[in-house]
Amino acid sequence: MIVLKITNASEVMASKLGKFLESLTPDALDQSTIEDIILKKLVENLQAEGLKGEVASVRGLEMEEKELVMHDGLRVRRHHTF
Repeated sequence: MIVLKITNASEVMASKLGKFLESLTPDALDQSTIEDIILKKLVENLQAEGLKGEVASVRGLEMEEKELVMHDGLRVRRHHTF
């Protein structure tokens, strides 16, 4: 299993949209948008390599140093089978 944590979603959105528009969007929306883009590209690349599997965006799971922490309300936000 691979866990990927995006830590600069707001900065990426600001570079794409501009600082003013980014300041109008909540950080959670920035994170979700970046996760959706990454999932789409990841699935495309893995399929191109002939790999099969599943990938998901999960809310309520945090990576803190070397530990995975589960919070109440853990749920799959988006799921793709490839």
